[in-house]
Amino acid sequence: QVQLVESGAGLVQAGDSLRLSCAASGRTFSSYNMGWFRQAPGKEREFVAAISWRDGTTYYADSVKGRFTISRDNAKNTVYLQMNSLKPEDTAVYYCAAENTYYTTRLAAEYDYWGQGTQVTVSS
Repeated sequence: QVQLVESGAGLVQAGDSLRLSCAASGRTFSSYNMGWFRQAPGKEREFVAAISWRDGTTYYADSVKGRFTISRDNAKNTVYLQMNSLKPEDTAVYYCAAENTYYTTRLAAEYDYWGQGTQVTVSS
């Protein structure tokens, strides 16, 4: 069982930066692939970024590539999402998620554990 708690919510202006954190419980955090997803009002939940438990390889949605960076600190059981050059279209509730299959996935349905979400609002 893994429990995830996100933090770092904020209201920022376009072009600003924000860092989200996701703290995980449990002693096996290092064996989980971690992902960030987001859901805007009236839209489906979409993949943002993921990081592999095996070798730290990272994956990004095209819409955030070059602006967002996912990282993890296994000693702190925490995964981060550094968001730079934010745009109004990045406004959404952001969720972190965990799954422990061998390969990293972008599919929300493959993730077993989810945080409660944290709101990011970017004004123009």
